[in-house]
Amino acid sequence: MNKHHNSEYGALVPIIQSAVRKNWDRMCLSDIGGTNYRYRDLAQVVEKLHIIFESAGVKRGDKVAICGRNSSNWAVVFLACLTSGVVAVPILHEFKPDTIHHLVNHSDAKLLFVDAAIWENLDENLLPNLVGAIYIAEFGMPLSRSNKLTDTRNNLNEVFGKKYPYDFTPDDVNWPEDKPEDLAVINYTSGSTGMSKGVMLPYRAIWSNIRFCIDNLDFLRPGDGIVNMLPLAHLYGMVIEMLHPLVKGCHCNFLTKVPSPKIILSAFAEVRPKLIITVPLILEKIIKKKVFPELEKPMMKFLLKLPVVDDKVLAKVRASLIEAFGGEVREIIIGGAALNAEVAQFLDRINFPYTVGYGMTECGPLISYCPPENQKPGSVGKIVERMECRVESPDPVNVPGDLWVRGANVMDGYYKNEKATDEVMSKDGWMNTGDLCRIDEDGYIYISGRSKTMILGPSGQNIYPEEIEQKLNNMPYVAESLVIDEGGKLVALIVPDFEALGKEAHDREAIEKIMDENIKNLNPELPDYSRISRFKIFQEEFEKTPKRSIKRFLYQP
Repeated sequence: MNKHHNSEYGALVPIIQSAVRKNWDRMCLSDIGGTNYRYRDLAQVVEKLHIIFESAGVKRGDKVAICGRNSSNWAVVFLACLTSGVVAVPILHEFKPDTIHHLVNHSDAKLLFVDAAIWENLDENLLPNLVGAIYIAEFGMPLSRSNKLTDTRNNLNEVFGKKYPYDFTPDDVNWPEDKPEDLAVINYTSGSTGMSKGVMLPYRAIWSNIRFCIDNLDFLRPGDGIVNMLPLAHLYGMVIEMLHPLVKGCHCNFLTKVPSPKIILSAFAEVRPKLIITVPLILEKIIKKKVFPELEKPMMKFLLKLPVVDDKVLAKVRASLIEAFGGEVREIIIGGAALNAEVAQFLDRINFPYTVGYGMTECGPLISYCPPENQKPGSVGKIVERMECRVESPDPVNVPGDLWVRGANVMDGYYKNEKATDEVMSKDGWMNTGDLCRIDEDGYIYISGRSKTMILGPSGQNIYPEEIEQKLNNMPYVAESLVIDEGGKLVALIVPDFEALGKEAHDREAIEKIMDENIKNLNPELPDYSRISRFKIFQEEFEKTPKRSIKRFLYQP
């Protein structure tokens, strides 16, 4: 396991506590067009949730699952866990009911905070270990198996009033300090029953990520607004986009609807963020929608074709893009996948302040970063502080190899899954990221391909093609399949089982009809973001390695 000298690491909870006390009357969390919390409101509700935890017999180290859409209340529940030593188990709200049952049970959660719409489709009999279920939106309680919990919830304001009879002041915010090696979060990287791996992140990993943001993104000031559009159930949205601005006294604004370019752009106009954290697809959509049409206008096309483009033209394009992002943007951090080359070239040409970072759930999430002004084209920056890396390759500068990392950000392993832990962790704390990289002389990392097959969903969800393929391969007349990402759409490549098809093996139309039916039956079983949009039929079986695994890279667009 990944043990370190604790003296190197600070504690996380005191940083959050100090932010709450210092920014008591400032705005803290808002749902755009809905709920608002000041820092003092956050502190009060966190205190009430601590009272609920206690009444349910939830102690330090116990697990609490959170499954719902992004919202201020989601963040409040998460902060209540973090500040009381209770292990938060975020579950993506798009998962199907059987997956949610499985993850709640596998994580040993005692309480489940859930959206009412999700709870409707769950079966409490399949969740035998829960003491209670509580709605995220208004903390109503659809399930309680404890009289004490029921009683406390029904009289919560009275219980709170007895505990704080006069006033609830910043001095009343006294949360127990965390120990760096205590478990803070279990985050499941994937939804499928057979493949779900619960990443165990100790407090030091979250602390180290936040410390990095405090030290390296120093332009955020108390009161600055952030637009929160990434899933809170993923580390990138949870830590970098929500927790980090919060400890700086900023105001987080949650998009509670699916983030379409229109919704996002109006949020930018309203909030005017200095920092934007996003995934490539969202940025690409906005640029293609807002900027490229402008560039296609005859006069613009002509000006941009001139060998020496007037800097004024480029400055104008840049200014219009900055304005589209709310007018105040100082930096855009893109993570999760590579940026479209055409978009990257365009941004470089107008000298736009963006940077591409890299991380993974197992590192809570940061692995590498570099500020926009030092960015090298095609690179994902340099290894972050308190982390080290090495590439397993005879010539790491020119020949890609597996990237290994070690340090404060690295997980403790996978929950109740030693086999999966041993596959990626070495005894001395190094972890294999599963990504193929090169590292240049200056320490810049270049990802040459994810040897792990993850695809990034439209709003930053992790899609594991093997899970979809497993289901597809069980459909009638499918011999084997591959799921690939083509321009943000998932495409299934299918080799039909020609032998089983018999007479119909030569009837292309009949085969297409069968496969069309298969996809229609498969999609409802998948979360919306991982549905297949079309398929292609292959006549020959896919090329294999000596171990008989498909050479996926040959089929990537």
